[in-house]
Amino acid sequence: MYERKAKQRKKRSKIPGAPPGTLTGAPDAVKPVIRVMAFGPEDYVETELTDLDALGGYLARWPVTWVNVDGLGDVETIGRLGEVFDLHRLALEDVLNVYHRPKFEEYGRHMFIVLRMLEQGLPVRTEQLSLFFGEGFVLTFQEHSGDCLDPVRKRIRERRGRVCAMGADYLAYCLVDAVIDGYYPTLDELSDYSETLESKVVETATSETVSEIHQFKRDLLTMRRAISPVREAVNTLLRDENGLVSKTTRLHFRDCYDHAVQILEMVETYRELIGGLLDVYLSSVSNRMNEVMKVLTIIATMFIPLSFLAGVYGMNFDPEVSPWNMPELRWYWGYPVFLLILAALLVVELVIFWRKGWLGTPAAKPPAPENESDRTGIGRRDAT
Repeated sequence: MYERKAKQRKKRSKIPGAPPGTLTGAPDAVKPVIRVMAFGPEDYVETELTDLDALGGYLARWPVTWVNVDGLGDVETIGRLGEVFDLHRLALEDVLNVYHRPKFEEYGRHMFIVLRMLEQGLPVRTEQLSLFFGEGFVLTFQEHSGDCLDPVRKRIRERRGRVCAMGADYLAYCLVDAVIDGYYPTLDELSDYSETLESKVVETATSETVSEIHQFKRDLLTMRRAISPVREAVNTLLRDENGLVSKTTRLHFRDCYDHAVQILEMVETYRELIGGLLDVYLSSVSNRMNEVMKVLTIIATMFIPLSFLAGVYGMNFDPEVSPWNMPELRWYWGYPVFLLILAALLVVELVIFWRKGWLGTPAAKPPAPENESDRTGIGRRDAT
C-alpha cells in the first residue's frame, strides 16, 4: 500500500563531554527561516524576519508574538534568539539536539515544551518541535519547513476562535493541541492499511507480507515513543501552579491530556491487532507446510509397496536353476498382470486414504434409522 523509503541516519549535534549549555549544530541541518505572526484582538501581521533587531518592535507593539524558526543550521542565529527572549542555555542546547523525548520544563519567566511532530504519510517519521512561551510571546523551533500548525495560522488570519483574544499561553495550547491532533490522520492511514494487511495474511500471505507486518510494528512503536511521554508532560504542566498559564488555558490543556491518552490506547490496540496478524501469518504458513508435507507423505506412502514389488522382481534369480526362483518370469501375461496388480494397489490405497479423510472429505454416512419409540415419542418404559 505504501513504499518504504530508506531513512538517512541523522548526525547528532551534541559533542560528547562538552560543557552544559554548549550550542552545536548538526552539519546536515537546514539553514533557519524565521517567520513572525503578531496579533491582537483587532488585527494581525505576518512576515518573514530577516533582521533580528526588528523583533523587539513586534514584541513591544503586539499583545502576542509568535516566532517560528524552520531549520536549525545556524547556531549564531539561535543563540541571538535566546538572548532576545532570555532563554536558558540548557533549553537552547535541547533545541539543537533533536533526539529528546517529549517533555515539559519551567524556567522561571518562560516554559519549554518538547514534542514529537508526525510528518504526513507513511512510513511514520517524527520531527522535534521545541516550543517556548512566556509573557506575550511564543517561540517554536522545527527541524525543517512543513508542519501541522496551519489550522492555527488559519484561525489567526481569519480572526476565528478565541486565540486572537487570549494570551500567549492559549496560543501555546493551540499549537500543542494541533501537534497531538496531527496523530489522528496517521492513525486512520494505519487503520486502513491494517485491514488491507489482514486480507493479505488471510488470502495470499507471502514473504513480503511478514516484512510489511514488521514495518507496521515499527511504525506503531515510533508513534508510541512519540505520544507516550506527552501524557506525562501535559500532566506535569497541569500540576504546576504558575502565573504563565491561566486557569482557562489550564482547562483546555486537560483536553490535550485526554487526546494523548486516547491516541496511546489506539496505538496499543493496533499493536495487539498486528501481533495477532503475525500469529495468523505464522499459523497459515505452518498449515500450508503441513498440507504440502501431507501430500508428499501420501505420495511416498503410495509408492512404498510399488517399490517393494518392483524391487522384488528386479532381483537376478534364474528360474532355470530352480523352479522356485520366480516362476512368474516365464508367464506369458506376467508383465501385464504385474502392472494391473500395481494399478489395483494404487486404487485400493487411494480409497483407503479418501475414507480416512486424508485426500478430502469422505462420503457422509447415512444417519442411523430411528426406532419406533423415537418416532412416536413413546419410551420403552411408557410402552410397558
